[in-house]
Amino acid sequence: MADPNVRNSEKYIVQRFLAVDDQENPAYDRCSTWVQAVAHGFHQERRNAEYLAKTLTAYRIDNRELTGVYVNGGVPEHSLGAEVPVATYATMRKALNIGFGRQLESNLVTAVTVRGTHRRNGILRGMITADLAGAKDDGLAMAALTASEGSIYGRFGFGVATFERSIKVDTGPRFRLKGLASGTVEVADPAALLELAPTIFERVQHVSPGSMERQEYYRLLASGSIGHDGKPDAGVRSALHYDASGIADGYVSYRFKGWDTKPYTMEIVDLVAATNAAYLDLWRFLGSIDLIDQVTWAEAPVDDPLTWALEDPRCIDSSDVRDMLWLRILDAPAALSARHYPIARRLVLGVRDSLGLAGGTWVLESDDDGAAAVVEAAPGATPDLDMDVTDLGSIYLGAVSPVTLAAAGRIHEHRPGAAFEAQQMFAVERSAHCLTHF
Repeated sequence: MADPNVRNSEKYIVQRFLAVDDQENPAYDRCSTWVQAVAHGFHQERRNAEYLAKTLTAYRIDNRELTGVYVNGGVPEHSLGAEVPVATYATMRKALNIGFGRQLESNLVTAVTVRGTHRRNGILRGMITADLAGAKDDGLAMAALTASEGSIYGRFGFGVATFERSIKVDTGPRFRLKGLASGTVEVADPAALLELAPTIFERVQHVSPGSMERQEYYRLLASGSIGHDGKPDAGVRSALHYDASGIADGYVSYRFKGWDTKPYTMEIVDLVAATNAAYLDLWRFLGSIDLIDQVTWAEAPVDDPLTWALEDPRCIDSSDVRDMLWLRILDAPAALSARHYPIARRLVLGVRDSLGLAGGTWVLESDDDGAAAVVEAAPGATPDLDMDVTDLGSIYLGAVSPVTLAAAGRIHEHRPGAAFEAQQMFAVERSAHCLTHF
């Protein structure tokens, strides 16, 4: 299964194809059946025709490449037909902010499912290893995903690189922010976000380390054009933040949880702010909504300015912190040289990679301007730090400390102080946070 376009004569055939949204195209049925298989894999309801049409249009705009694994031959009577894939996999290419405004085109992996009755056949390994090798051959230095399970992707070289948390914010009398508003917030028609959301997020993308360029789906979600259940979400409301010159530089879309939910709760659907002022002003607005006792957000940053802006930080109840973005280095020299480094240092990094894509011993040397040169170390050179490629992915955006990984026994320090130097080198200008799931 190394080549997804070559027939496996024993048990499966693997097909890779672009998303098609033209319902007159004979390939439309294959794509819609693939989407239904993904929904089945994630225990979601069967998708209706409207959802399929919107989703496949979004997929086409994102230039998604879909992979399906199909039974090679007949299937038992009354079981799902052979046209329904027993495994799915998809990729698209988007830019990742790797700190200090630098963007790195990355291979985004999504929609990974394997039907339970077809596991232990090497299907996932076949799909992912072929895809990663192909992405590297195409010149990409990075792959990324967001994982529904935390125990799967480490063995393929992915490391946790950003985190998020769920919060409940008490917006009762205790909710007061320090300072004064520096812009204005106005309630808006959610449909306006079909146009404005991508423009505002583009600004966020350029100032937020860890940010991933968004797919078409997000403007549909923010505007209520489509909900998580695939249907239009008539409950979505929105508000826009305007700076002093009247330019929209932030938005929040939100929905009321209903009068049967107590305390009365407003749930954030999407909150995007291009400036610190816009972020805090949007929270001022959320805290001012009448008849509401709390606001919840499932994708809040861990290192959140809101905590320090509140007069009473205990207004925030953080229910859990979890991994969000996972990175997989495909080409170590290319990924390392793409970054900006805040200090001038020289480190020798030993990188192990069981898939043979990014392994080696590399000399990383940054100058006073933040640029770096990466060359292969001389044969037999002892690295300052020795690590798996998963750990290199974790420290790449500065959200995971090399000192912590050394204490955990994951990174081995051969030169005292090297882990701390790496922590300083891989720091970014603000805490890495990714608002884009995929």
